[in-house]
Amino acid sequence: MGNLYKVVVTGPFNVGKTEFIRTISDIPIVSTEKRITDHHAAVKEETTVAMDYGHVRVGKNLLHLYGTPGQARFDFMWDILSKEMQAFILLIDSANRASLMEARQLIRIFQRKGRDIPYLVVANKQDLANAISPEEIGKRLGLDDECQVIPCVATDKESVLNVLNKLQELLH
Repeated sequence: MGNLYKVVVTGPFNVGKTEFIRTISDIPIVSTEKRITDHHAAVKEETTVAMDYGHVRVGKNLLHLYGTPGQARFDFMWDILSKEMQAFILLIDSANRASLMEARQLIRIFQRKGRDIPYLVVANKQDLANAISPEEIGKRLGLDDECQVIPCVATDKESVLNVLNKLQELLH
């Protein structure tokens, strides 16, 4: 038997957190998607207001995946979901340069919630024509050489599995 890990999947609004978990979960995900009624409705119809939950067995390990809301007005859930986390994944929308500043802030916020907790920065939406390369994202975020940015397409199961395999390497 393997280990159980609590992994928080976070990132700015509309980066693909729900889709990332939905794509890989071994169970139907628990989702708190609600219809958007503010200016974000121009971007998409629904958003996560509390959390997403799914789990997946990767090798012998069971990863419990908790997706956070992306909007700062739901930041109280970040505190709740990050309790006892053993790792986090920061998703970034590779085609949305404007969200990089918010992503940088989220790295700091989640690092403070768990000192020395391993994390990955994941460049989602790499399949889009205007996607920034993972290397360029790393430079723009000011990440050191030890923090590699992993490319991903959250709708592709193999791509998401690649991310989780990289995360497992950090957990051991």
